[in-house]
Amino acid sequence: MIFQKTNIQDKLSRLRDKEVLEERVLKDVYHILERDTKKEQKIAKTLAAPGNGTTNSFVFDALETERIYHIDQLKKICIDYRLRFLDSKYFKGKIPNAAIAKIKALEKEHNTELKGFKIMAPSKLFKLEDKDDPLLFAPIGNGYYYLIHKWGNDLHAFRKVLVWPFKNVVNLAITTLIISYFATLLIPNGLFSKQNTAAEFWMMFFFMFKSIGAIVIFYGFALGKNFNPAIWNSKYFNA
Repeated sequence: MIFQKTNIQDKLSRLRDKEVLEERVLKDVYHILERDTKKEQKIAKTLAAPGNGTTNSFVFDALETERIYHIDQLKKICIDYRLRFLDSKYFKGKIPNAAIAKIKALEKEHNTELKGFKIMAPSKLFKLEDKDDPLLFAPIGNGYYYLIHKWGNDLHAFRKVLVWPFKNVVNLAITTLIISYFATLLIPNGLFSKQNTAAEFWMMFFFMFKSIGAIVIFYGFALGKNFNPAIWNSKYFNA
């Protein structure tokens, strides 16, 4: 069996070429990652900036129509479920990497830099001046918004019912009346007199309504609460 002699120069050349190739690959990967990091940092900076009056240049043929919503639709959902629709800069939660990735993909697909991000979420997820389930939007124009990403848990199944009293003063009054009625029924018979009469029941009901109504009014004023239509797009805690 004949063995070829080892050519050291050839071995050195192959090793050098291999190391140069690996170094070039590493440099390319580094530049890609560096560019990607800078892109993510720029998106994060944009998310933290105000976006009033901003519109984006989308390629409309590439948009998913089921992700396009008008401001009136967003407003109705916010009012029904007591949510806020504010600039992303007020959001105090962490925007997930999946949302950043979708923004990058959209920017690449539409050859644009997205701005004016909005988030729909419960008040507790925002940093409000004087003071769940977020959805990230970007404005298209003419009152339309494009849903980029949704994360977190879904809203409670009964949230719409639970926040119904806060839609307006009529709903609040009806709720107070209902609570007062059932609270009156819990009062033992004969507590104030030996005979149970309708007049006595309605007197106790009126007293209960005044008491619960006073608590509701005090709670509202003390904590600066307001009705859903007044807060859905307000950046103030006590709007």
